[in-house]
Amino acid sequence: MGKLLAVGSMAFDAIETPFGKTDKILGGAAPYIGLAASQFDIDIAIASVIGEDFPESYLSLLKNRNIDTSAIEMVKGGKTFFWSGKYHNDLNSRDTIETQLNVLADFNPVIPEGYKDADVVMLGNLHPSTQLSVIAQMDKKPKLIVLDTMNFWMDNTWDELMQVIAKVDVITINDEEARQLTGEYSLVKAAQKINKMGPKFVVIKKGEHGALLFHEDNIFFAPALPLEEVFDPTGAGDTFAGGFSGYIAATEDISFENMKNAVIYGSNLASFCVEKFGTERMEKLTKREIQQRLLQFKELTQFEIELT
Repeated sequence: MGKLLAVGSMAFDAIETPFGKTDKILGGAAPYIGLAASQFDIDIAIASVIGEDFPESYLSLLKNRNIDTSAIEMVKGGKTFFWSGKYHNDLNSRDTIETQLNVLADFNPVIPEGYKDADVVMLGNLHPSTQLSVIAQMDKKPKLIVLDTMNFWMDNTWDELMQVIAKVDVITINDEEARQLTGEYSLVKAAQKINKMGPKFVVIKKGEHGALLFHEDNIFFAPALPLEEVFDPTGAGDTFAGGFSGYIAATEDISFENMKNAVIYGSNLASFCVEKFGTERMEKLTKREIQQRLLQFKELTQFEIELT
């Protein structure tokens, strides 16, 4: 059984989309990564930080999925990270209304002894120095280190970001971030540049238009499943990352061919995430639903053609 360590934020989110709005609900990268990865038969632990205001019911939700929460630090008297945002009508763009870092501002993860030998480390979107501290705490080099980051860190912590990028095997970013990171409009050229920075594999997410996987001279494209309803895209990228890293941990195969499957599994799980607000859909997801949608992905992409 593979072992996955996921490091990321735990948060309260207040979300508004054209289809409704929420008060404070469970958010942050870590719950989405954890809930997605828990669909696989693996050992998984989350390292994060919360305030004293964080409900026990949210922790119980994770524990009930066999997620080790012992490395989630609770700061007495502290307040949990809070984010609120409003999505535009196309759901591809959003405005951040408020961000309160609270306890996340001083987050210094402590990796549990039982996970310092994790096969796969999923570094959620955090300050690059925090991500570097996680890598430094590992007793041995993991089979795979996966990094998620964003344009904010490119704007404000370039040198530290370059240090962590040099140490990871896979980077997952969206197309806009890939272009900013490299200065290249072509995603093929952007992936080539990122490859030279350190990562062997580059995953470029294109939202409703799917995801691209690059490795050396190989390219794989996974489409996004056309959905009848897209309700809330919050956490879709983190769900993708959790599905991707969870599948790799479960199969313990880091070949390019298996990475293709990981991208499909990540895309598949992310397609469920967007159907409800926050983590609601992921909390009630069944194995049967996952398998049925995987078949839809297969039918969407398979075809036979005679070459003359």
